[in-house]
Amino acid sequence: MTTLVSDTDTLTRDALAVLQPGFLGTTAPPWLLRRIEEGLTSVGLFGRNITSPDQLAALTAQLRAVRDDVLVAIDEEGGDVTRLEVRHGSSFPGNHALGAVDDTALTRAVAQELGRRLAECGVNLNWAPSADVNSNRDNPVIGVRSFGADPALVARHTAAYVEGLQSVGVAACTKHFPGHGDTAVDSHHAMPRIDVDLDTVHARDLLPFRAAIASGSKCVMSAHILLPALDPNRPATLSPQILTGLLREELGFEGLIVTDGMEMQAIAATYGIERGSVLAIAAGADAICVGGGLADEDTVLRLRDALVAAVRGGDLPEERLADAAARVRGLADWTLRSRGVGGASEPGADSQEGTAPGTAIGLVAARRALRVTGTAKPLDSAPFVAALTPVANIAVGDETPWGVAAELGRLLPGTETVSYSGAGVAGTGTDALVARVLAAAGDRTVVAVVRDVHRHAWMADALDALLAARPGTVVVEMGLNEAEPRGALHIATYGAARVCGQAAAEVIAGRED
Repeated sequence: MTTLVSDTDTLTRDALAVLQPGFLGTTAPPWLLRRIEEGLTSVGLFGRNITSPDQLAALTAQLRAVRDDVLVAIDEEGGDVTRLEVRHGSSFPGNHALGAVDDTALTRAVAQELGRRLAECGVNLNWAPSADVNSNRDNPVIGVRSFGADPALVARHTAAYVEGLQSVGVAACTKHFPGHGDTAVDSHHAMPRIDVDLDTVHARDLLPFRAAIASGSKCVMSAHILLPALDPNRPATLSPQILTGLLREELGFEGLIVTDGMEMQAIAATYGIERGSVLAIAAGADAICVGGGLADEDTVLRLRDALVAAVRGGDLPEERLADAAARVRGLADWTLRSRGVGGASEPGADSQEGTAPGTAIGLVAARRALRVTGTAKPLDSAPFVAALTPVANIAVGDETPWGVAAELGRLLPGTETVSYSGAGVAGTGTDALVARVLAAAGDRTVVAVVRDVHRHAWMADALDALLAARPGTVVVEMGLNEAEPRGALHIATYGAARVCGQAAAEVIAGRED
């Protein structure tokens, strides 16, 4: 029988301290403020919680009125995954665009400026960067969130991103350990399995995490993936061999280990979030991320009580829970001491030929990332934009607009856009879709916008048919640039951020600075 040293109040405070919950609304609900008073040390924000920088600053001030060192975490990768600009699209290109440029000074400057904006709004922990090596071109959840498929490139840009973010007092959370890049399954829906040998794991997937640790990343996020070469029985989030044996002991990471969202089906459907959370802390995790889908007081209380009961029942060592809570508080203390450090990045410092003085760093990076094939004449009249639209994954979300139409509309007033999905498109359905596009376009130039065309047969077929019927079509690829360039003008943006669309629109309209 386990002898408890701590009283119930201490156990409860420690159990609350290791949770990183979300909530609904743009102001903190009373239940959340009460739990912060009782020991909750972290809060996770999502797009639903943010309407403007001023509103976000007021929200974080509301939280800090209760606890000055509260960790306010966000999933702000820039690029396709944005919470600060969820309603309009990001002002920063994502990792894949930065990797395409391959200028670590630029990556560092982008991360620094993004971090500065977070810090101004009171956010001090960013669940970024993604250090996953995108070795599987058909990966449904990583893709352009990765710097690329070359482990050395991903490693150097991961390190630069961590350095830039933390230079302004925002803690980086490098993810998804030990690497989510070689999966064909989205862990939001099921358990991915990666069957590679141990040498491949070390040479490919772990290289960026080693670089992040060497650069002082304050936090690492675990992946809900099964990697039999490391642990044949449990996913990384629940594996002592991976979190403690590999990350802590072999790689020497001393910072905070946080889980990916525990309500994701890879964990919730297999273990349940209560048991999964207990197993994660026992395995070596220090913080439990929950709240992307479950965002209520009941979830917080269920997880708190499950952790306390596990200690009392001997399933979770009390010292392990206490150590996890101490690491959370230690990171909270670092962010408090680091508040206000650093400054804005210098957009003119990173070899930005061809850009106007003072151009925002995000647009500088997006312009430099473009890969343009063909020499079509710039448009002088409004085109018709046909967006061939795949289903967005949960991590990216479907509420964030993307494409080039809005930016083209500013440059060429009268630009019209219609989105076309793959539903029902097969065989003659392709001909029908193209006929609809041509009928809507009339005699206007067609701009076909695609996203990961190599992953979607219906999209590739529709694009081929459209180009056969209208050879002068402009093609903009806003996902991975894996297919052969096609069209009179082909523009690869390496991501679908608003700023990537702006850079592409400038080329199409011939308005490049």
